Amino acid sequence: MPDIRTFQYFANNQWHAPIEGGYLDSENPANGEVWARVPDCRKPDIDRAVAAAHSAFYDGPWGRMLPAERGRVLRRIGDVISKHAERLGAIETRDNGKLPHMITPGLKQDQWQVDSWHYYAGMCDKFEGRVIPAEAPNMHNYMKWEPFGVVAQILPWNSPLGTLIWKLAPCLAAGNTVVLKPSEQSSCSTLELMDVLLEADLPPGVLNVVTGFGATTGEPLIDHPDVRMASFTGGTAGGKAAAAIAARQVKPIVMELGGKSPQIVLPDADLDLAVNGIAAGIFPPGGQSCISGTRLLVHRDVIEDFTNRLVDTVKKARVGAPDDPATQIGPMANRPHYESVLRHITAAEKAGHRLLLDGRAACRERGYYIGPTIFADVPNGSDLAQTEIFGPVVSTESWADEDEVLRIANDTVFGLAAGIWTRDVTKAMRMADRIEAGTVYINNYFNAATQSPVGGYKQSGYGRENGWEGMRCFMQTKSVWLSTDPHQPDPFA
Repeated sequence: MPDIRTFQYFANNQWHAPIEGGYLDSENPANGEVWARVPDCRKPDIDRAVAAAHSAFYDGPWGRMLPAERGRVLRRIGDVISKHAERLGAIETRDNGKLPHMITPGLKQDQWQVDSWHYYAGMCDKFEGRVIPAEAPNMHNYMKWEPFGVVAQILPWNSPLGTLIWKLAPCLAAGNTVVLKPSEQSSCSTLELMDVLLEADLPPGVLNVVTGFGATTGEPLIDHPDVRMASFTGGTAGGKAAAAIAARQVKPIVMELGGKSPQIVLPDADLDLAVNGIAAGIFPPGGQSCISGTRLLVHRDVIEDFTNRLVDTVKKARVGAPDDPATQIGPMANRPHYESVLRHITAAEKAGHRLLLDGRAACRERGYYIGPTIFADVPNGSDLAQTEIFGPVVSTESWADEDEVLRIANDTVFGLAAGIWTRDVTKAMRMADRIEAGTVYINNYFNAATQSPVGGYKQSGYGRENGWEGMRCFMQTKSVWLSTDPHQPDPFA
């Protein structure tokens, strides 16, 4: 029986056992064994964490800290994370099965996090106000940016540390304090990060973490009267619930939700480039990314050739344990999700869709492994083409006309990302303008940068993360009117 590590939750720079709730088991998806326990936080724990954040903002040094000084704190955070990157990556791998240090293909997790913190450290003192011409004599009107105060942030299970950085760095740079709630399925790397950040001399209460289920921890956190805004990343159903709770107190909320992203392959595309790029953007993380482009819309003249190349490429992928250097695709992040992906594959097969590559061959007696799965000739109106499976499952559909494929691409409730593969840059730019998605990739996929905003159209959410827009979402504007006229006429004379 392996040793089981017990975590506590983090508030006011201290560790706490849950006041009312017990503990939740955390499984290692590589073997299905319980390796850790995290607190099942309830209202008294949430009250403690929010009170710490509230005090840090209104009574502590953080709310009065000059922007440049906040920037120095954020730079220290980035440096400390860099120092402990291997430790954090090991915890995340053990907790949700991510391949070590990888957040997207080609991007090291430690460098991504360091760059994000350093970027927003430099942004802290760059949000300048402006003077607005007033249509009155002796009157001056100026605008300034201010933080909201206490912000609740809800994280998903698929990429806890990466999503955390996208939310946390701009939020702290804007001057807010934060209470984080990671997924109950993958809380350990977030809690480990709090231990690391104690080395960065972050003032007490600026950053707090409570763990537990959405209904008993996340929802009461968003609903807390001292929480002034929220940020949510997760499924569309969870986002709708979070938005409804925030609306009860008219709180703003930023949401990055689900997707079912199309990838359009034109007849003139470099097929080797398209196959490799599409495969790299879906399968290494096991399809467990909201922007995974799993709806492949391929021109009828090249679909047979493209599909054959895709199958030949991805069937070579090595599915295995994340700690094996030879592994190219790790496990699904947790048992409930593993079972959900299997149900979707079975349902698609029963619906009569043509199965070209069956990832169930990678399933094992221990652990939650599913290999690349490819279905062909899948109509866009089918459940397989419309439902976010969040696994290594793709569908193909042919098309003949540009207007037709754009209609198909936009025929979904989602609008997070899309891909276009063609040698004709003019056509690609024209099509990109007509696609309803927050990010459009042309002859590449799955790239990201701290400076580049990320977010969705339609039911994929609203607001943006990363870049200037990502910090702006955590700030509010104030308009100040100043009169220099020493005389105020009697309004009733």
